[in-house]
Amino acid sequence: MRKLPAWAVLGLAYLAGAVPFSNLAARLLRGVDLRHVGTGTVSGTGLYRIAGFGPLAVAGSLDVAKGAVGPLLAGRDRPVLAALAGGAAVAGHDWSPFLGFAGGRGISPALGALAVNAPAGVAVLGLGLAGGRLARRTSLGCFLAYLALVPVLARVHGRRGALAGAAVLVPIIAKRLAGNAPPPAGTERARVLWNRLVHDQDEAP
Repeated sequence: MRKLPAWAVLGLAYLAGAVPFSNLAARLLRGVDLRHVGTGTVSGTGLYRIAGFGPLAVAGSLDVAKGAVGPLLAGRDRPVLAALAGGAAVAGHDWSPFLGFAGGRGISPALGALAVNAPAGVAVLGLGLAGGRLARRTSLGCFLAYLALVPVLARVHGRRGALAGAAVLVPIIAKRLAGNAPPPAGTERARVLWNRLVHDQDEAP
């Protein structure tokens, strides 16, 4: 079977990641655009707050699944492309052209990409997310998982795993630092960026 060229895999991975399932569910069920609720992040958290667990479970599962599309299209014999496709899916989720380049923060599609490329990463991110929520410090739990992700995957899956972890982390961290508005200039900038990494409680899968 003929494989898709790299540009097609990356393009399809980005477009699959860009489908805003949480926002679609919020609009269909409650007539609400999540970009105009709370922090403006298109998140599973926001969907849960307005529609409950059932819609969150369905939309969240789809958000995870879309992260696997690109790596599956790339195949096991193209590990670099598979890793980049996982990152493209996360980037699509974070900056969706269907939402005027708004979006979530990429954890759900990252889980889907890692399930294909480096399954141990699912445990690392999952433990960080679950532990953070139990401690009521979701962002801090995720931040600690980000720090552990590449070293753990390098040990368990080798260079392939490290690359897969790094590829999904780049857009996740970029989105957290960028937030939904630019930080102020001057001495406040470092404080604002740090707060976005570890203190923002509206964590967006």
